[in-house]
Amino acid sequence: MHTYEQALQAGKQFLLEHDDYLVVSHVQPDGDAVSSTVTVGWLLSCLGKTFTMINEGEIPQRMRFLWQADAIVNMTEQPPERKYKAIICVDCADFARVGLSRQYFEEDAIILNIDHHPTNNGYGAVNIIKSDAAATAEILFDFLQLFNITWNKDIATAVYTGLLTDTGGFRYANTSPNVMAVASRLLEHGVDGPHLAQMLLEEVTLPQVRILNKALSSLQMTEDGRVAWVVITPDDMQACGAVNEDLEGIVNFARNIRGVEVGIFFKVINDNAVKASMRSAGKVDVAALAQTFGGGGHVLAAGCRLEGKLEEVVEKVLKQVNLQW
Repeated sequence: MHTYEQALQAGKQFLLEHDDYLVVSHVQPDGDAVSSTVTVGWLLSCLGKTFTMINEGEIPQRMRFLWQADAIVNMTEQPPERKYKAIICVDCADFARVGLSRQYFEEDAIILNIDHHPTNNGYGAVNIIKSDAAATAEILFDFLQLFNITWNKDIATAVYTGLLTDTGGFRYANTSPNVMAVASRLLEHGVDGPHLAQMLLEEVTLPQVRILNKALSSLQMTEDGRVAWVVITPDDMQACGAVNEDLEGIVNFARNIRGVEVGIFFKVINDNAVKASMRSAGKVDVAALAQTFGGGGHVLAAGCRLEGKLEEVVEKVLKQVNLQW
């Protein structure tokens, strides 16, 4: 078993020994996934390496201010013309989370896996996994210290963004003393913390307000009040003019009701598939819960995709939650 420090050193050798990298994060990328992607890209550019940053889908509009975020290839619109052998996966809790991007991995591809999810099974040739890190960005802060590079505001802002978004503005239980120490160092590099908080955590779009209204109107709770859930359908999305990034944070409204132990957001993908995002107040390990359905995540925040109609999926998930008490 490698120590964290040994894993970091192995990751450094991976970057120095290879070239022509494909950098990929998980499908439907959030703040940590996007910031981690561009952070790795920035590091590779400093090392004089060639690389392509890619994702299965579109990068959220509010993340496009980050260094070279617009250069992240949306493979559904601009599929690469070839495959890559050297792969760097960031913030992907398991290999499946890279999505359709994996079709651009050579059969004998070598993978550097950088992640903070406790459910990560170490699918890389080199694995830098720190499950008590608040964000993959926190790991990347340590990683960048190994290289002879000069920090600037661009890279500091990218790392800070990952920390800010994955800690809910430094409010969640994963906000450790180290997180705050790292944030302090990043602020010294010129990061505008208040501006990022306003833009990433407080500002909302009109479609976001409309879809939240739809979600709250669907709110249901178990009789004992310990589980609450909301639902959004494709018709809701279309009626509100909403996109995936407008759904971020909705699950917290179910979880934040006083007395609720588990909040769940069911997003209907189609007639036979539903995505479930789960949040826990602490008594239930929702990562373990999600794993029973092939998903994963963290003890307090996890998700999974289930096949079946909405009513069937809700029943399955609630039954599994009841087994956790």
